[in-house]
Amino acid sequence: MKFSKMHGIGNDYVYVNCFQEKVENPEAVSIRVSDRRKGIGSDGLILILPSDKADCRMRIFNADGSEAMMCGNGIRCVAKYAYDHQIVTRPELSVETNSGIKYITLQTENGKATGATVDMGKAVLRPADIPMNAEGDSFIAQQIAVGQEVYTATAVSMGNPHCVVFLDKDINQLELEKIGPLFEHHQLFPARVNTEFVNRINPHTLKMRVWERGSGETMACGTGACAVAVASVLNGFCRHDETITVSLAGGDLQIVYQSDGTVMMTGSATHVFDGEIIL
Repeated sequence: MKFSKMHGIGNDYVYVNCFQEKVENPEAVSIRVSDRRKGIGSDGLILILPSDKADCRMRIFNADGSEAMMCGNGIRCVAKYAYDHQIVTRPELSVETNSGIKYITLQTENGKATGATVDMGKAVLRPADIPMNAEGDSFIAQQIAVGQEVYTATAVSMGNPHCVVFLDKDINQLELEKIGPLFEHHQLFPARVNTEFVNRINPHTLKMRVWERGSGETMACGTGACAVAVASVLNGFCRHDETITVSLAGGDLQIVYQSDGTVMMTGSATHVFDGEIIL
């Protein structure tokens, strides 16, 4: 199987061009290639496929083999791959995902894509649609008992579910490998959840760590950064229609939560290497 290794600010995936390759049992393949000691090493597997609705289609598989609905860092890399390999020849393209069609505008340099702005669609706030086991029209600044602690959380879906927790203590001191799984498998979230722990730096800058369902802690999460920006506005820390820089372990993303509910994400997309693996 031929592949490309790419990353969006450190959120790395193995990408397979399924215009040319056929991947049987992608769930098992994702587990195999994601292993950082015995495989290629990644946060998961992303397939780039033909689409009858958009320029191409992406399927995302986490490191544990589970399929994800959407990946913000991954979709920028899919768009870069499609442009660099002339699947599309223009810098504006559409990508079909399990959470709908997303529209991307690429930044290019010397004929190659270097980054992208993605229209991530509208944030979903209704608990039943996130999904979570809670009633009402939103879940903002609500208390959640997790382990031996009580946290104040805001829930947002950006195509996949997120639980955003703002903290005063330094997020670098968190034992994320212990508390992350407790959030991921919390009874409030029937489909599991991605959890972001956030420090507020100033009204335009946030710092976050993320525990992704199915992958554990990752260096970055694009949909998570979008959810964090949305939650920051909903909690009165930031404002609609202003650029919010979200700093993650792998780098920064620029997010704008527009007044109409749409979220725009801008960030880099980086090709690391190409290879071939015998499965």
